[in-house]
Amino acid sequence: MPLYEYECTKCHKKTEKIENVSGPHLKKCPHCAGRVEPVLSAPAIQFKGAGWYVTDYAGKNNATAEAAPAEKAEKKEEAKAPATKESKEKKPAKKQ
Repeated sequence: MPLYEYECTKCHKKTEKIENVSGPHLKKCPHCAGRVEPVLSAPAIQFKGAGWYVTDYAGKNNATAEAAPAEKAEKKEEAKAPATKESKEKKPAKKQ
């Protein structure tokens, strides 16, 4: 069940209450019995499990992170022009 935060319009005290999503929601301030309004705030969530940045990259150091783009560039070049030793040896020398 989520935690809801309310602010009283009369005494301006904030109150937190764990309530069901479907209600019933708090209508009166528990301190002064004034009307309360819900306060919008950022949710406190934490992603857990494989596939998230924190779990996948937290242990790597800067050296491996910097080397990764260079390795990708080398692989792209190899994929574009796959040259083997045999193909280089079979080519005749250029005539001048």
